[in-house]
Amino acid sequence: MTEDMNISNLIHHELEVPIPDSAIPQNPEEFLKDIPDFDDDFTIEKIIQKILTDDKQYDLSKIISAYEFAAKAHDGQMRSSGKPYITHPLAVAYTLLELGMDTDTICAALLHDVVEDTDATLDDLKKRFGQDVALLVDGVTKLSKIPTSTKEEQQAENIRKILLAMSQDIRVMIIKLSDRLHNMRTLKCRPLEKQRNTALETMNIYAPIAHRLGIRAIKEELQDLAFHYLDPYAYSEIENILENKKEEREAFIEIIKSRIAQRFKSEEFSQPPQIDGRVKSIYSIYRKIFINHKNIDEIYDKYAVRIIVTTIAECYNVLGLIHDMFKPLPNRFKDYISTPKNNMYQSLHTTVLGKEGIPFEVQIRTWDMHETAEYGIAAHWKYKEGIQGKDKMEQRLAWVRQVIEAQQTSDDVEEIVRIIKTDLDPEDIVVMTPKGMSVSLPINSTVIDFAYRIHTQIGHKTVGAKVDGRIVPLDYKLQTGQICEIITSKDPDKGPNRAWLNIVQTNEARSKIRSWFKKERREENIIEGKAQLEREFKRHRINLKEEQYTEFLQDDFKRHNCETLDDFYASIGYGGILLSKIIP
Repeated sequence: MTEDMNISNLIHHELEVPIPDSAIPQNPEEFLKDIPDFDDDFTIEKIIQKILTDDKQYDLSKIISAYEFAAKAHDGQMRSSGKPYITHPLAVAYTLLELGMDTDTICAALLHDVVEDTDATLDDLKKRFGQDVALLVDGVTKLSKIPTSTKEEQQAENIRKILLAMSQDIRVMIIKLSDRLHNMRTLKCRPLEKQRNTALETMNIYAPIAHRLGIRAIKEELQDLAFHYLDPYAYSEIENILENKKEEREAFIEIIKSRIAQRFKSEEFSQPPQIDGRVKSIYSIYRKIFINHKNIDEIYDKYAVRIIVTTIAECYNVLGLIHDMFKPLPNRFKDYISTPKNNMYQSLHTTVLGKEGIPFEVQIRTWDMHETAEYGIAAHWKYKEGIQGKDKMEQRLAWVRQVIEAQQTSDDVEEIVRIIKTDLDPEDIVVMTPKGMSVSLPINSTVIDFAYRIHTQIGHKTVGAKVDGRIVPLDYKLQTGQICEIITSKDPDKGPNRAWLNIVQTNEARSKIRSWFKKERREENIIEGKAQLEREFKRHRINLKEEQYTEFLQDDFKRHNCETLDDFYASIGYGGILLSKIIP
């Protein structure tokens, strides 16, 4: 087997996408040549021009001062492309201006690499630009002197640091996403192995975070760029299919738009609706083809028309008109207005069939919903001068704390990467409680995940569940639109079952189960952990006397913050340490 086949299989395994034989690139460098060169000739003049034409008020002298400081600090440094290093922070600052971020965020973007790559210190930044800018730069600065044994652990610790900083100030992650976007746009100049590693990290970590923050444009571009490097053959195949039918597709969308506009002329609106057409991103089409094993012609929402109106009432009125004009496809309607997605996305989605026999999706939303859909949490800076009210910010960032808390119940730092990959997946299901409350969960979530999402104690005391009035097993996988009722025990000593750790899908549920065992069952954990370790030793023909265990496992103790052998056994017993990571 060639090295390229090994890498391609690894990529598909990491992305949890089944790899078809046709998607194994025999010579990926050939396909990577097609990646267009990104124009990154950014200058301070371009930034100033953008600021002067924007409606927002910026402290221009502070931004110019930050640029001059960064340009001096990076003087003589070059990027892999051969361009002066300062073009990178300028590009990041420009992206943040497009998102409508504030003065301190723009300054932090210009300065974000000076502490990591030059002699400048955080104290220098604090004196020159204030506490806020220094904290933002510190938040995006990588940890360079942490005692980790593997590259994966260092990556996980850096992500953990960013998430902790982000939980204090969301602007840290918005800077980091803009930084990653420019690095992905210019990744072509890096060595092949670096391209793949960076693309994989982008797909597994940064794209899901951009999705959860609701910044659609950044999420889709990160996914498409990463996909281009991870599977250039499949990217090229889908791109060619779309390109071959480009004129036909554009003509079809224009016909639909004009038909809808004509119908709207006979209706009353507070102001004329805006009608746009678009095609799904290449990566989202790829997911549907390879994950759902569909032909490209079976993807009903690859064409989409977006209708933006003024009020919520007009959204539902437009929905009625669309269903009157076109035939709606069964089970293809989603109301994200009454039940918003986790990232606060709101819209009505319906898939309909035109007289040409081509299915297409219609998205209907108000202007406020559109701002949130495009800019996510950044819309609060773009349109409202920062988050209004602490409660709103707390609600938007609850998931960040959940990710950090879930990782803290594990003694494996790399857990944080797995949490982001699974819990922040773009595809969610929405399940209802018997009282009509909607609960968003990742795809494949079980009734136990649902119980823990409602309340920790309900999760602990779960003994059964009814879905749509019918008793189901605890490993039953829920679907959007179902009504789930949890049956709990009245026994005060009732707790979770260890087997649940292998059933649950969400890391939130897994973390709460682990916490219960860690707190309530230490002696039981020690016995269970010791038995698991001895089984693994036997399976791998590791023959040791019990008194040799402490010395043999000394390094693993330290890495997982365990003081004694019993602590180590206990951590294995409640699931905080994965033996699959230890034994190799």
